Order: sequence, then C-alpha cells, then structure tokens
Amino acid sequence: MHFSTLAAQIGCGWDTTTGAVSVPIYQTATFRHPGLGKSTGYDYSRSENPTRSVLEDAIARMDGGVAGFAYASGMAAVASLLLLFKAGDHLVVTEDLYGGTYRLFEQDFTRFGLAFSYVDTTDPATVEAAIQPQTRGLFLESLTNPLLKVADISTLAALGKRHGLMTIVDNTFLTPYLLRPLDLGADISLYSGTKYLAGHNDTVCGLAAVKTEELAEKVSFHQNAAGAVLGPQDSWLAIRGMKTLSVRMDRQLANARKITAWLCAHPLVTKVHFPGLPDHPGHDILKKNGKGFGAMIGFEVAEPGLVEKVLERLRLISFAESLGGVETLITFPALQTHADIEPEKRERMGINPQLLRLSVGIENAQDLIDDLSQALSGEAA
Repeated sequence: MHFSTLAAQIGCGWDTTTGAVSVPIYQTATFRHPGLGKSTGYDYSRSENPTRSVLEDAIARMDGGVAGFAYASGMAAVASLLLLFKAGDHLVVTEDLYGGTYRLFEQDFTRFGLAFSYVDTTDPATVEAAIQPQTRGLFLESLTNPLLKVADISTLAALGKRHGLMTIVDNTFLTPYLLRPLDLGADISLYSGTKYLAGHNDTVCGLAAVKTEELAEKVSFHQNAAGAVLGPQDSWLAIRGMKTLSVRMDRQLANARKITAWLCAHPLVTKVHFPGLPDHPGHDILKKNGKGFGAMIGFEVAEPGLVEKVLERLRLISFAESLGGVETLITFPALQTHADIEPEKRERMGINPQLLRLSVGIENAQDLIDDLSQALSGEAA
C-alpha cells in the first residue's frame, strides 16, 4: 500500500460498532470490566486508550515497526526511551542536535549516571572512535537541527550492531514519508509529532516506532511506568494531521526548493544550509537513503545586526518556536532552540549569530519569497 493511502486511511474501519469513519475520541480514564478476570483489552488510559492505540498503530505501520508509542511531547518520548539505559551507560550523540535534547541529557540524565559524548555523526570514523567499553547506544538525528547535516543511518546502524549498541534516530525533520530509519537498520525511530506529523501547530506530542517485539515490550513497560502518555484529544488531533502528511510535505518540499534557489542568489545571504543543494555534503547520502530533502532551510545573513531587522520586518512569515506546520515559521537558533548549549560550542558547530532557520509551510512560494525579500531589503512588499 502506498504511503499516502496508508496515511489517509488511519482509523478507517476501526469502529465496527457505529461505522464511524473518523476514530472516536475516547475521553475516559478507566474502562468497565465485563467480569472477574476479564478485560476488553483496555483497563486504564495511562496503560492504553483506544484513540491512542490507533495513533500508535499508525506510526508503527508508517515506519515499518512492530509497535508504536505516543507520548505527551517529543521530549517526553526521549526521556522515556532513555529509561532503557542504566547508570554507568554511555551514549554517542549527534553534536548539533536540538538544544532541548542536549539540556535533558546534560542537566537531568547525567545526574542519574548516564554519560554522553557529542560528535559529528556525519563521519562514521569519528563515531566509532567515540565508542567506549561502557557505550550502549547511538542517539542520532537523521537531519540535524539546525545545520541540516545528514547522518548515514545505514552505515551507523551497522556500526552500532558490530559493537552491540542500540541505535535511536530522531527523524523529526524527515518523517517516515521521506526516510524510514528502521528500514536502514535503526532499532528505534523517534519523532516530535508536534512538527510535521501533526502538522498544524495545534498539538504537542511525541511518537516512536520500534523494530522488534523484544524491544517493544521494554519500551511499553517504561511508557506505562513513567506515564508520560498522549491524551485522547491530542491523539485524535495527531491522527487527523497525519492523514494529510504526504500532501502537505509534497507542497512544502516544492516550496523549499524554490526558496532555497532564491536565497542562494541573494547578495545579503552568505550561506544556505539545505541538503537538496547538489554541493551539500549530505546530498548524495540522503538521495540514496531517502525520498526527499525536507523543508527546513538554514541561512546566514551578511552580519549579525541584520537578524533582528529581518525578524522585525517579516509580515507573512511568523517569528516563532517550532517547525513543520502548514504555516511558515522562522527561528533564531542561537537565542531560541539552542540557547542551552554553551556559546563556544554553538560557535564551533556553526550555530552563529547570523544563522536563521526557516520552516517552510504550504503557502504560495512567491508570497513567501516576497516577504523574505522585503525583510532583507527593508523595503515594503
């Protein structure tokens, strides 16, 4: 079944009692038992809820996993998955990852005895050199935030297997529509479902899919034990958003290509980070492993003082946190998403005071270009 069909059909045929095409929102905390020692399969909504079950089944099928899991946020998903490790364990991590993930690792989980090494995961040799006797996992971003570097998931997952490591891939920027980490050898794929999957900037959620039944049992235990699960209302919103994922992303990909070409030609833009550019270091890897280059663009303006002016002048594009929704958003990573990373580390990685991150939406591409043009030039559109 094609991805677009699979997505559009999420939940269809699930409600055999009424025949509802849209899966119902089961807004209940508990479920009545039919008798002593009997269960409908649902007992308490922290453990399992019918609306959430439909969403979890959907992400599993989209990603080619045996089971899916829905959490209260993307960070809740990351925190729950880290419970798979124990004190003394070490993980090798993508260095220019989302700042919130870095904060969780360094300010919370290091206190419980986990250790992390941050390396350039575009270089498998660097990753292998960082592996220690106590290393138990690789935590990768398939497309990094915000520099859009490309990790070769198949190569790194094979490396992980040779060393007995669990490979977890945050695939938020690409989604299973463009890349399926489990098909490339990863053990767990992870998403901030808030972003492209839900797609409308109206709900916060986290999603994960796992490759094996054994791992699914462990993840399920921790999901239930920690309890940071997604509620039925937000599960329904995520389902609704995921039904149009392929349609939205096709438009966003097309818009991103046009905007990237325009940015590359602008005299006040000194550098453009976009894996769809033929000279991008990860272009060939993503072309081989995936089905598209995403709709995130990083671009650097000529001098730091121009950043504030651009953000103040924009009229159509919103200066806001998050990404992946139908509306185009712009972010200043150094002071927003990556403020918790030490300034010297940010600068070394290229997250500098001239860098802006654009999440391209589904608007008309020329309208977006016109807005960027007047913001960069200071002339009203």
